Amino acid sequence: MTAQRNGIVGESKITNHIIDCLSFIPLFDGLSPADLRIVAKHMHFIEVDEGELVFEEGEPGDYVCFVASGSLEVIKESSKGERAALATLSRGRSIGEMALIDEFPRSATVIAKTSATLITLSRGNFNLILANHPQAGVPVLKGLSRLLSMNLRKTSGQLANLMLSYE
Repeated sequence: MTAQRNGIVGESKITNHIIDCLSFIPLFDGLSPADLRIVAKHMHFIEVDEGELVFEEGEPGDYVCFVASGSLEVIKESSKGERAALATLSRGRSIGEMALIDEFPRSATVIAKTSATLITLSRGNFNLILANHPQAGVPVLKGLSRLLSMNLRKTSGQLANLMLSYE
């Protein structure tokens, strides 16, 4: 019985730490404290060292990462096989959101630019939240949709600028 209690206390500490980290991520701003706790209980920490591969373009993806500390570099390979750094992500940013929505391969490679702590949410756990706690899951889904929409708008603007520079 003591081991179970210690496990629960440890789990509660981890959940509280995740909640503290999520407070820096705008995606979770609209959640009540109770709903934030529900979401946090379905998340996990990952520690990565500087230079470590988080995930690689083309591999299957089934989780999103939220940067709790450190920084990540997002790299995209061109059709000619050249690699371009697209972004550096720091605390409060996320990567891999599409993996919660679809089952397509990863669209970019992510490498830890510094040692980093990441919070992950798997597609399976996200689906559990949506099914069992829609009051918590639906606001997260809407936030993901807004984030993906903003990213698409930014990318289409960059594409238009690039196309105009070649004219």
